[in-house]
Amino acid sequence: MKPVAPMHSTVSPSDWVCRWTHLIPVGARVLDLACGSGRHMQWLQQQGLRVLGVDRDASSLASASAFGEVLQADLENQAWPLAGQNFGGIVVTNYLWRALWPDLLAALQPQGVLIYETFALGNQTVGKPANPDFLLRHGELLSVCEGFRIVAYEDGFCETPERFVQRIVAVKAPVNDSDRPARYSL
Repeated sequence: MKPVAPMHSTVSPSDWVCRWTHLIPVGARVLDLACGSGRHMQWLQQQGLRVLGVDRDASSLASASAFGEVLQADLENQAWPLAGQNFGGIVVTNYLWRALWPDLLAALQPQGVLIYETFALGNQTVGKPANPDFLLRHGELLSVCEGFRIVAYEDGFCETPERFVQRIVAVKAPVNDSDRPARYSL
């Protein structure tokens, strides 16, 4: 019998990331946090972006290094390794460590884009992760991104593979109510 890969292990980039990458400023430096073997790094590089992938797994980073700069770091057990660095885009998928949010959001440049997608409460009924420490609470990403311009947000259930997810695209820019509002292409 062929082993079954975990449902968040894949070689294709997330549809959510692909859909919203166009909002990241052309030529920007992008952080792919918990990048694994670099599926998003590859996509982002193909879009003309400069990518830094961070992960704790050295063997995954060996593959990811083909698509940009990599940094091995245990984000859950050491200080934020990117102090003083800023990014025009930050991509996070299938990873949640709440203690990083202040550093992560501070690392986003003005007009920078956060693309975040991970598992949400309810996922414990269909698979892993099931620990509530690794599942977003309802509306949690909206709270985290308060003060940012929310371009897209979803909180629901996906059929294939079955999983509960929450995802957001947020721009580090105040809501603009002027006569010439910012245009974020959908």
